[in-house]
Amino acid sequence: MPYLGSEDSVRELRRALSNPNIQSDPLRYRNTILRVIRLMSQGVDVSGLFSDMVKACATVDIVQKKLVYIFLCSYATLNPELSLLVINTLRKDCQDPNPMVRSLALRNMSNLRLPSLVEYVEQPLTAGLRDKAAGVRRVAVLGWAKLHNLQPNSEIDAAVVNELYNLLRDPDPVVMVNCLRALEEILKDEGGVAINKPITHHLLNRLKECDIWGQCDVLRILQRYRPQSEDELFDILSLLDTSLVSPHSPVMAATFSLFLSLCSGLPAVSLAAVERVRAPLLAACGSVSREMRFTALCHIQLLLRSLPGLMGAHYKRFFCGYAEPAYIKQRKMQVLVELVNDENVAMLLDELKGYCTDVNTDTAQAAISAIGRIGRSYSDRCLEILTGLLGLKQEHITSAVVQTMRDLVWVCPQCSDTVCLALEGCEETLQDSQGRQALLWLLGVYGERVSSAPYTLEVFIDGVRSEASLGVKMELLTAAMRLFLCRPAETQDMLGRLLHYCIDEETDMCVRDQALFYYRLLHCGTEETQKVLQGRRSDPSLGVLIGRHAEPVSQWAQSFNTLEPLKQSAVETESASRGSPEHVSKANTDLSDTLNASQVEKVHADGAIERSESSPDVLASDAVVPLSLSLSPALSPEEFERLWLQRQGAHAERGAEDRQEKDNTCVEEHIQCPAVPHCSPQSLQAAMQLVNIQTLAFTPPHTLPWRVYLYTHTQQTRSADTSHSTLILGELLYTGEAGQKVGETGVCDKTMVDGEEEEQLRKDGEEEGVKVTLKQQPSDEEALRGFLSILTTVLHTLSSEGA
Repeated sequence: MPYLGSEDSVRELRRALSNPNIQSDPLRYRNTILRVIRLMSQGVDVSGLFSDMVKACATVDIVQKKLVYIFLCSYATLNPELSLLVINTLRKDCQDPNPMVRSLALRNMSNLRLPSLVEYVEQPLTAGLRDKAAGVRRVAVLGWAKLHNLQPNSEIDAAVVNELYNLLRDPDPVVMVNCLRALEEILKDEGGVAINKPITHHLLNRLKECDIWGQCDVLRILQRYRPQSEDELFDILSLLDTSLVSPHSPVMAATFSLFLSLCSGLPAVSLAAVERVRAPLLAACGSVSREMRFTALCHIQLLLRSLPGLMGAHYKRFFCGYAEPAYIKQRKMQVLVELVNDENVAMLLDELKGYCTDVNTDTAQAAISAIGRIGRSYSDRCLEILTGLLGLKQEHITSAVVQTMRDLVWVCPQCSDTVCLALEGCEETLQDSQGRQALLWLLGVYGERVSSAPYTLEVFIDGVRSEASLGVKMELLTAAMRLFLCRPAETQDMLGRLLHYCIDEETDMCVRDQALFYYRLLHCGTEETQKVLQGRRSDPSLGVLIGRHAEPVSQWAQSFNTLEPLKQSAVETESASRGSPEHVSKANTDLSDTLNASQVEKVHADGAIERSESSPDVLASDAVVPLSLSLSPALSPEEFERLWLQRQGAHAERGAEDRQEKDNTCVEEHIQCPAVPHCSPQSLQAAMQLVNIQTLAFTPPHTLPWRVYLYTHTQQTRSADTSHSTLILGELLYTGEAGQKVGETGVCDKTMVDGEEEEQLRKDGEEEGVKVTLKQQPSDEEALRGFLSILTTVLHTLSSEGA
C-alpha cells in the first residue's frame, strides 16, 4: 500500500530531476535518483517519473546507470512507447570500451521484456556472444534464453543454437554452464540440449572448474546420456568418484543421482555407491542449516530401504538435540526405529523414553509411537516402558500409549495379557477422541480379560449425550455389542439404554443406522451376531519391523535428489488416526491385492483389452510412467453434469469410435462383467473408492438400463521435475437388451427358435457386457489407457466376487 503523502514526494522528485542545478552536480543528481529507487522499493508508484529517468541514463557514471536501469526494467511494461527512447542509449553502451558497461547494457536490454523491442535486441546479443570479455558473453548467452522465453512460439534461429553449442567449449566455465541453461530453455520442446559422447566427456573433464550450482546443472543434464560400452561407463564413474564424496551436499546428491541413472542395470555398483555416500550424508545431518539436516534425514531413509544396516554403527548421530525443531526430532526418531538391533535396543529405548516427556506434545507422541514400532520385535521391553508411562497420568501421553498398545496387540497378540492389565483406570485421563476410540476397541475385543470393562463402558454410555465425537459413539456401539456377547449379564441393561438413545434420540444418521443394524442383528440370534462381530483379534501377517526385506535401489532411485522424499510421511502410516485396525487391514487385503499383482490389463490402440497373469517383477518392468488416481479437487454433481453435456452433441455426431480433440478425449469400450449390474451400490462404491474413483450417481441393482457416473483425477509423473494431471469423467451403462431379446423370443415364439438359436442369443446377452464411456480433459492417451486398465480390473474383480 503506498505511503500517505506519496504524491507530494513524487512531485518533489520530478522537480528535482528536472532542476538544472541538481543535474549539474553529479552527486546530488545520483542521490535524487537513489531517493526514487528507495520510494519504489517501499511500494510508492513512481511510474510518472519514467521520462525523467530515461534522460538520466545518458551518463558515464556506472552507479547512476545501474540505478536508472533498475527503475526502467521495473516500469518498462507500463510505458512501452517511452521505453523505445532507452534503446539508443543501451545500444550505444553495448559498444562501450568498458566490459562492465557492455554487460550491464546487455542485461538490462534483455530485462525490458517488451516484444516490440525484440528486433532491436537481437543484434547486440549476437555480437555479445563473440565479445572478448567473459562477463559480456555470460550475459549474452542468458539474454537469448530470456528472448526465447518472451516469444516461446517464435521460430528458433538455427544459427544462434549452433553458436551456443560452440560456446560449450568456451574457456570460461560460467559461460559453458550458461550455454547449457540457455539451450535447455530454447530447445525445451525438443527435449533440451542434445548430449552426445564428446559433449559428455568435455563436461565431465571441466566439472571441477564450475561452481557448486553449475556442477549440479551439468550433472542433472548428463543423466540423459547412456554410455555406449561398459568400459566407457566405468570411465565416467571414475571421473565422478571424487564428486560422489564432495563436501558440498548439492554436488554429492546430484552426482549420486547420476550414478544411479548410469548404473540402473548394475545393482552391485549401485549398492557400492550407496555405501560411498554414507559419510557425506552423515556430515549433512550435522549441518548448521535446519533445512539441510531435514533433507539429509529424508534421503537417509531412502538409502535404508535398500541397506537397512547402512547407518547401524552411527545410530548415536541420530539422537535428538534439545534445541532442534520438532520436525527434525520426529524424523530422527523414524531413522532410529530403522536402526534397532539386539546390540543397541536397550540404549535406543532408553533414549526414546526420554523423548516421551518432551514439552512438545507431537514429539512426545511420536516417541511413544516409535517405541510401539520397536515393540513388534522387542515386545517385553517396550511394554514395560509403555506401562510405566501410563503412571505419569498425562493426557497426551496416556492417549498415545493406549493407541500404541492397540496397534501393538493387533500385530503381536501375545502382548494382550500385559495390555489388558495396564488398561485399568486409564479412562480417567483420556480426553481426546482418538485415545478413547483406542480404549473402547481394546475393551470390546479383550473385554473378558479386563475386570472393569463393563463399568468403564457404563461411564461412556452415561455420558453419550454430551459426547461430541462421531467416531467415539460408533466405537462405543461396537464395543458394547462385543462385550455383551462375552459378558451378557453385566452388559445387557447398559446396551439396551445405548441402543435406545442412538435409535430414538441421536441426530447423526451414521450412528443411528449402525444402532439399527445392531438392533436387527440381535433379533437374528447370538450365533449370527457372533459371526459378524467376533472377528479376528490380530493380524500377524503384517510382519515385524526389524529384518524386513531390502528393496532394490531401482525402486527409489528416481526420487533421490527430488522433493519426493520430503513429501513422504512416516515410514509406516499408523492406524491410530483411522479408527479400528481391522478396518484398515480389511481394505488392504481386499481389492488392492488383485489390483497390484494378480491381473494386468493391457489396452491396445484399437481398443481391445487383454488380460494376462503377471508377477510383480513383470509389473515393475512394464510400468514405464507411474500413474496415480486422486479424488481432489472434488467435483459437484452440477459441475459433473455441465462438463459431461458440454460436448455431448459433438460426440453424438461422430459415431461410437474413439474421438480425440486437442483438449478433450472421448472413448467407448465394452467390458465383459455380467455380474456387476447386480452388485449392491455399497460394494460398488467401496471398490471404486479403494482405488480413488468417486461414484456420483447410480441406479439400483437389477434396474434396466443400469447406469453409474464416476470421475477421478489422474496424476502422471513425466520426469523427476514435472507431472501431468487430467480429469476423467465416466459412465457405466448396461442396457440388457440382448437378455430381454432372449426372454421375448423364448416366450412369444418358441416354435420358431430351436435350442441352438436360443443358446446363441443367451451368449450374445452375456457378451454384451457393460458399456464404458470415458471423457478426459485435457487429452492424455497414456493416462486414459492406464485408468481404463484399473477400472477394468475393478469391474472384473467385482464380477468374479458377485458370481
